[in-house]
Amino acid sequence: MKKIFSWTAVLVVCAVFPAIAAKVDTVNVWSAAMKKNIPTVVITPEKATDAALPVVYLLHGYSGNYSDWVKKVPAVKDYADRFNMIIVCPDGGFGSWYWDSPVDAGFQYETYVAEELVKWVDGKFKTIASPKGRAIMGLSMGGHGALYLAMRHQNVFGAAGSMSGGVDIRPFPKNWDMAKHLGTYAEQPARWEQHTVMNQLHLLTAGSLALMIDCGTEDFFFGVNEKLHETLMYRNIPHDYVVRPGGHTWAYWANAVEYQLLFAQRFFGR
Repeated sequence: MKKIFSWTAVLVVCAVFPAIAAKVDTVNVWSAAMKKNIPTVVITPEKATDAALPVVYLLHGYSGNYSDWVKKVPAVKDYADRFNMIIVCPDGGFGSWYWDSPVDAGFQYETYVAEELVKWVDGKFKTIASPKGRAIMGLSMGGHGALYLAMRHQNVFGAAGSMSGGVDIRPFPKNWDMAKHLGTYAEQPARWEQHTVMNQLHLLTAGSLALMIDCGTEDFFFGVNEKLHETLMYRNIPHDYVVRPGGHTWAYWANAVEYQLLFAQRFFGR
C-alpha cells in the first residue's frame, strides 16, 4: 500500500564516538573473503539487559563509510535505546553496492555483510540469532544493498528497508562505479540483470520478508522506486511504501531512518 506522508574475526577497538546514552564503538571485523579488516560501528543500547537483543544492520550510500550514520544523524544513537536494539553500521566500500563483485576479489560485500559480519555480531553480543531478530536497512546504494541482501538471504534477515534506494541499476549504466565492479552493461548485460534488486523479486513469497520502501518525490531514484512498488503490488507481495516530498539528501534520510527503525521494532515485536 502506498503511504503519502508530510513528515517535515577480530575485535579491535579503534575509536569510540562520544555517546549520548547508547554505547557507540568502532571495531574492525576480519573478512576472510576479502582478506582485510572492515571498520564497523556498533551501537548497543544503554538499557541492555541479559535478554537477547534484535539487530538492525544499517548501510551507508555511495562514497560514504561506516561512520556516516552516527556522524550525520546523531539521533541514531538515541534510537538504539528507544527501540532497544543493536544497530550495526558496516563499511560497504566507496561503491560496492553490497555485491560480491565477479571482477574484483577485494569487493565481496555480499559475503561480508550477510555471512561474515552477522556471524561475528552473533558471536560477540547476545542477539536474537535468527531472521526474526534481524533487519537490514540503508540509504541510496545501501537501500539497494539492504533489499538485495535480504531477498537473497531470507534465512538471515527477516525484514528490510530502503531509503532513496537505487533499486534498479539498469537505467544508470555509467554511474557510481557500478561498471567497475560488474563490467559494462553493454559487455556484461547478464551480470547487470543478475545484480539488480528488480530481478530478485521472484525469490519472494507473500509474507516471506517484511519490506519498507521510502523515496522522496524529487529524488532521481523516485522512478525506479515507483516501478518497484508497482511490481510488488502486481506480484501480491505485501510491503510498506512511503512517498513524501524530498530529494536525495541527509535531511530526508535523517527523517526517514526513525520510521525505518520503528518498522523494524514492530517487526521484532510480532
